[in-house]
Amino acid sequence: MSEDNLKTALVFGATGLIGGFVAELLEQDDRYKEVILFTRKPISTKAGKTRQITFNPADIQAITHHVKGDHLFCCIGTTIKKAGSKEIFFETDHNLVIEIAKAAASNYVQSFGLVSSIGASPKSGNFYLRTKGQVEESLKRLTFPNLNILRPSMLLGIRHEYRMMEEWGKTVAKLISPLLSGRLKKYRPVHAATVAEAMIISAFSGNGIHILESDQIENIRK
Repeated sequence: MSEDNLKTALVFGATGLIGGFVAELLEQDDRYKEVILFTRKPISTKAGKTRQITFNPADIQAITHHVKGDHLFCCIGTTIKKAGSKEIFFETDHNLVIEIAKAAASNYVQSFGLVSSIGASPKSGNFYLRTKGQVEESLKRLTFPNLNILRPSMLLGIRHEYRMMEEWGKTVAKLISPLLSGRLKKYRPVHAATVAEAMIISAFSGNGIHILESDQIENIRK
């Protein structure tokens, strides 16, 4: 790829499990000339083409002029327990994501990738999945030539913080994974690094809205 065709990548949520892998892969990807991580506080990164911009989640307007590039990868996500309430969770997983997306759309970012969740639906009776579904619907109304929504199932990988129930769930998921076939295949656990790789691949997938379930996330690499 010629110098003129090299891309600039923007990453939100680089301190998370998937976001960390996205940042690492982008740094190594020769198709990108620059990788910009938007973080709430400075984080340690290897020297290279990656740089950081710190921001206040409550004031996205202050960094709108920095949200310029070719491909944006949004890996922001928390849990209701960690957030402390449904209201705070919604503020992060819905409102913050949409504000970032609006800033990106206003600067003509070509590709927007989002980590959502298996089962996401605006009609879900589960608050977490309903919030994810509402975010997806809002993003579809924005003007991104290429919109990629990834819906991973249980994530495999080592988190910085320990989540006891999640670790127990991973163990169970690994045991029953061979039994999940056909329409149930999308519920198999998937490694966070695989999701990160699929996000980057899908950024080059062409115009349109692309929704990838866990099994499709695995297959996109093949």
